[in-house]
Amino acid sequence: MDTITVSLGERSYPIHIGAGLLAGSRELVGATAAKQLLIVTNETVAPIYLARVEAAFAERKPRSLILPDGEQYKNLEGLGRIVDELIEGGFHRDACILALGGGVIGDLAGFAAACYQRGIDFVQLPTTLLAQVDSSVGGKTAVNHPLAKNMIGAFHQPVAVVTDTDTLATLPPRELAAGLAEVIKYGLIMDLGFLEWLERALPRLLALDADALAHAIRRCCEIKAGIVAEDEQEHGRRALLNLGHTFGHAIEALCAYGRYLHGEAVAIGMQMAAETSVELRLLDASDAARVGALLERAGLPTRVTGLAADAILCRMRLDKKAGSGGPRLVLLESLGSAVVAPAPDESVLRSAMARCMATK
Repeated sequence: MDTITVSLGERSYPIHIGAGLLAGSRELVGATAAKQLLIVTNETVAPIYLARVEAAFAERKPRSLILPDGEQYKNLEGLGRIVDELIEGGFHRDACILALGGGVIGDLAGFAAACYQRGIDFVQLPTTLLAQVDSSVGGKTAVNHPLAKNMIGAFHQPVAVVTDTDTLATLPPRELAAGLAEVIKYGLIMDLGFLEWLERALPRLLALDADALAHAIRRCCEIKAGIVAEDEQEHGRRALLNLGHTFGHAIEALCAYGRYLHGEAVAIGMQMAAETSVELRLLDASDAARVGALLERAGLPTRVTGLAADAILCRMRLDKKAGSGGPRLVLLESLGSAVVAPAPDESVLRSAMARCMATK
């Protein structure tokens, strides 16, 4: 087992990474001392993992709430259901929410914890690769609005992250690929050596090789923990973690959060960012092709279907990271090195996006 610390002074917290941690491990049970516990999970995860988490905390008699599964349910209604459960259960300010699931559950439960009685503790128990390498770490919590993703939210750090790598054995291939999009992102933005390792190790990752997955999760968490410790609320360097997300979030919103998984939309967005970098002569075309080849080998889309470039551009203007001058983009100066820049002229974006639009 590995433990990585997110260093935020008095709000520092551990990320425990290992096999079998949901089966009553010391790391799980010791993640919170709260006597009042609410486990928030979804209809897909609950039949597989809820019973073992309930058993681990049996002495504290936790309550459980099972929500629908899917990005389209990460909304104010879902938030309201969690708050209703907390109020009806008589939860106090020293209570704790256990977020058992992927990124949707983590975001929903974390935002509820941020809001309830002006803030209570929560623990992340991520069960998808995407959540284990990215969304469970860093304290970003939010719900979606029909017009824009993650527009309503708060920074609220967990008190611990307990990552049981055994949960990946039950992950559908499409969800695994979606998580690999975020893994690849880390290599693209700041670790060429890790990116090169991914190119070699991808068959092992797709085959759920335990050692390869543990290495990938650990490296991603190391990178993110370092960035969050330096720039918790995304005033500077943390913005690099948004490679592909401005494009991807627009695509997700236009598709009503139903056609593409988050990681799939981010993969298309990363290819669009790479092509934009080529248009601006920051990146060689051969490197953009290398990005696309890796994403496609991982089983990810690099082209969007059924959407017009103008519609994507229009929705990008609503991105939560946009300033008064318009959206900002994370672009690639080279593989393993990224930069945050104002969005270029829309003619440049249209030209870059044209290479990422499917013909059918």
